[in-house]
Amino acid sequence: MQLFVNDLTVIDFSYCCASRGIVGESWIVDVLLDGSLNEMSMVLDFAVVKKQIKAIIDDAVDHKLLLPMQENTISVEVSENRPGHEFVNFTSKQGGYYLQSPSCAFAKIDTKQIDIASVTDYLTTIILTHLPKNVQGLTLNLRPEVIDGAYYHYTHGLKLHDGNCQRIAHGHRSKIHIYKNGQRSAALEDVWSLRWQDIYLASEADRISLSDIELSATAMANLTPDHQLFSYFAPQGRFDIAVPSTILDVVDCDSTVELLADFIVRQLKKQSPLDEFKVVAFEGVAKGAIANG
Repeated sequence: MQLFVNDLTVIDFSYCCASRGIVGESWIVDVLLDGSLNEMSMVLDFAVVKKQIKAIIDDAVDHKLLLPMQENTISVEVSENRPGHEFVNFTSKQGGYYLQSPSCAFAKIDTKQIDIASVTDYLTTIILTHLPKNVQGLTLNLRPEVIDGAYYHYTHGLKLHDGNCQRIAHGHRSKIHIYKNGQRSAALEDVWSLRWQDIYLASEADRISLSDIELSATAMANLTPDHQLFSYFAPQGRFDIAVPSTILDVVDCDSTVELLADFIVRQLKKQSPLDEFKVVAFEGVAKGAIANG
């Protein structure tokens, strides 16, 4: 007997890629269970699937930075500055990224590259240890949203968030709709899709000096004048990141989706003050904010 739940959850995360750098991503998760019927004539109660399995997936990868530990350009060290924190040093074709975060902000996956297959294997192994004996099989289907139009991948962190959005390197794959004088503009959507392609979005208020950043000795030896530095304290701990300028956009606000939608409107109004704009900015799948100006 098989039991399925489609669209169980969406995982929003970022991952390290040797060619693209740190990439924000959003995948929809479908679940298929194989097993015999239990005493309630069920393979598994839908409530358990929707609550327990979703919670396991969220805890394992959602709002984390996924690290392919077989990639030789990544190293992880215990932070000498703060208990429960780790340093991550990562070199890509886009430049070097250096971080300090609480350990819970990282997912270490024993693979050469982060992709649907490696994350599926990682999650399957974890989930199977939590399922009852009557469940003999588990199939996960991880898939990106089908998007007809422009989208971008961005990574960020929200220091004022009480939940896991506070982690400084989590991200999303998000579409965007822009209307100019009531008409949707594919051209403007393409401009922003290119501007925020595999981008790191930082808030100017979180900028920090070299003397105050907390990174590994490896990072400090490899920082260049091209790196920009950001840090903040949040409920889970201290977060630090050094990002190459070439894949960075620094905004004059926090990077909530509401303020990002407003930021885009304000940039459009600067370029064309007599026109009216509406920006529908998505954060991952099926959620977002609308700003007008």
